[in-house]
Amino acid sequence: MYNLAQKLIAEFLGTFTIVWISAGAICADQYLTATAKPGLGVLGIALAYGLAVGVMVTAFGPVSGGHFNPAVTIGLWVTRRLGSIDTLLYWAAQVLGAMAGAYTLKAMMSDSIWEAVALGTPALAPDFSRAHAMALEGVTTLLWVLVFFATVVDANGAFDRIAVFSTGLTVAILVLLAYPFSGAAMNPARAFGPALASGHWTNHGVYWVGPLFGGVLAGFLYDRLFLRRQSQ
Repeated sequence: MYNLAQKLIAEFLGTFTIVWISAGAICADQYLTATAKPGLGVLGIALAYGLAVGVMVTAFGPVSGGHFNPAVTIGLWVTRRLGSIDTLLYWAAQVLGAMAGAYTLKAMMSDSIWEAVALGTPALAPDFSRAHAMALEGVTTLLWVLVFFATVVDANGAFDRIAVFSTGLTVAILVLLAYPFSGAAMNPARAFGPALASGHWTNHGVYWVGPLFGGVLAGFLYDRLFLRRQSQ
């Protein structure tokens, strides 16, 4: 049985890795494009984000539950699977991990590379409104958290080290859809770390309101529709 300190360290490391890789992939795509080389494109960025999530959930899921996302954590809090104090501590670990990942990436990149993409900070398409972006971030996060509940939380689900990887595949698929429009953060920590390190706060509230609402709704729906029915 892992203690709280070990769980928080796992959440820190997992979020650090996810932010460092997902934002780093955007910087890499920018560099390749600027040097007239084939870029990663949306597919490459999606795979980097999704595979990072899948690997971290597989690696640290048995330790902390593998949240790495305040929207996942709030879904567990609203269904009373995580206490209020632990929820706040998980959030703190996730935000600190995101900050560390972003600042580490910034230190490794030249200014000309990371400034062109605001260090991978998610951004809205020019003709995409905040309301549309919040809706898109909310729905994509809802789907992410539903899959998380189905594979990690549900004792009768498909939890094992291979099935949990489906969480990462879900993230990759959702990024393919949402990245061109909202940047596909689906995770307040993923947005906050690069925004802080780059000083790019435009439309930042979108990446808290949408994902947190999606996480709450996903947790409530899965708990009501599936988990509570199992105990009846």
